[in-house]
Amino acid sequence: MARPLVECVPNFSEGRNLEIIEAVADAIRKTSGVKLLDVDAGTSTNRTVYTFVGPPDAVVEAVISAAAVAKSKIDMTKHKGEHPRLGAMDVCPIIPVRDVTVEDCIACANKIASALATQLSIPIYLYGSAASLDYRRTVPQIRAGEYEGLKDKITTQQWKPDYGPAAWVPEWGATMVGVRNFLIAYNVNLLATKEQAHRIALNVRESGRGPNAPGRLQAVQGLGWWLDEANMAQVSLNLLDYKITPIHIAYEEVCKDAKELNIGVIGSEIVGLIPLDSILEAAEFYIKKDNLFVLEEDQKVTLVLSRLGLKDFDPKKRIIEYCLEDSNSDNSLIKLTAEKFVLSVGARTAAPGGGSVSAYVAALGAGLCTMVGLLTYGKKQWESLDSITRKIIPLFHKKMMELLLIVDADTNAFNDYMKALKLPKTTEKEVEIYESEIEKGLLRAINVPLNLAETINSSWPIMKNLAAISNIQTASDLQVGAKCLETGVLGAHYNVMINLKLLKNENIKEKLTNKTKDHVIVAEKRCREVLDVIRTRI
Repeated sequence: MARPLVECVPNFSEGRNLEIIEAVADAIRKTSGVKLLDVDAGTSTNRTVYTFVGPPDAVVEAVISAAAVAKSKIDMTKHKGEHPRLGAMDVCPIIPVRDVTVEDCIACANKIASALATQLSIPIYLYGSAASLDYRRTVPQIRAGEYEGLKDKITTQQWKPDYGPAAWVPEWGATMVGVRNFLIAYNVNLLATKEQAHRIALNVRESGRGPNAPGRLQAVQGLGWWLDEANMAQVSLNLLDYKITPIHIAYEEVCKDAKELNIGVIGSEIVGLIPLDSILEAAEFYIKKDNLFVLEEDQKVTLVLSRLGLKDFDPKKRIIEYCLEDSNSDNSLIKLTAEKFVLSVGARTAAPGGGSVSAYVAALGAGLCTMVGLLTYGKKQWESLDSITRKIIPLFHKKMMELLLIVDADTNAFNDYMKALKLPKTTEKEVEIYESEIEKGLLRAINVPLNLAETINSSWPIMKNLAAISNIQTASDLQVGAKCLETGVLGAHYNVMINLKLLKNENIKEKLTNKTKDHVIVAEKRCREVLDVIRTRI
């Protein structure tokens, strides 16, 4: 099973001294259980953003270790930089990544805050979902007045820290620890003045120029600044919720204002990491906008890097899902080589079994359909069909990816059922829980192959259309693909039926029996139709 993971992105007020930057990074790196994904230092901002992931307890330990190093090496009385700041470790957000809740992250934030206050005697404010007071919910609210204004602010009752001394600690300032959704720190580069960049930031950020003059983009913070080392200005944006304002929309809006001011846009940059789905959403935007045909994930990523001018962006190091890819630590079947998958099926274990194999075979069938479409599209002799194949190919490619996911889903459902079988049943209450969990486990084990059959059967109309127009040299590939899909449905049916025998609820049993039999009838009929279409063309 996958480990629970949280992401932590502490921002330290030091971006120039490489020795200090590396010392903080090393403290994180040496913490057992965490993986340091990125270190992003800025000289003009005099700030370094560290990104790492790990189980909650390991993340707490890493933050405390990094803060202890910063306490001994950073002196805020000497700090100057373009970026607003409150303390040596300015902000420390905790973000849920996998198998953790927001409540888990809040508990993690409180552990960090308590430990920092106790061990390092520094003031801590909680923000975001961990905030104790509404007027302290956002970073700008707490950071108002910045480090210089904290001296008087911290001694008031209104701004008493959540943890630590309500006293001025000049060499440190104060730290904000919070819980938030994934934030994208995004900068657009301009050949402009600092003032022009800031004017654009005011136009697009949600708060705009104040309550009576809001900006255009929701869930966006922003300001404009000048980078001496790059001899350019930037519109620096925090996308607080990229589901509300995606990265490509932020870029397009800045470009729109820059064009009106006759300002040159020379690309953009992402600070830290970014979720894969935000990149793929941007890809779909530009594919639709320019009527492109781009199918593969890596090509979509390349398209976005080009459109947004992300010149120094390494997807393997900056897209969080790619950073977390390792040597199949989660035992995912679809990440195994073909040889290892077959050997795992042939091992003396009940899983992976027929359900996973059925999904795998069906995925191969959808893959063959995708291949046939691609070998038809873009060829001069089939050019008149391009508009049709451009619609068909993505549908089969999507089916292929959906079917691959079911390979693991089937084995996971079986493993969950086996866990339920091991529950204690010595007392009446335990027996009641045992029987309930067994029934739930069986239903999960039944629903996965049912979903497989439904996914496959929704493919037949598309496949029939493809069979009628595809490159005739690929006829045998399509025939094999059709039989693979039919086999997938038959395999799903067999798995449903064997589990239905153990189900106690007779009404559900009858309903699901009829449903799976119907799926087989549909698959056999539709497969024959596809094969008949191909035969008439050979």
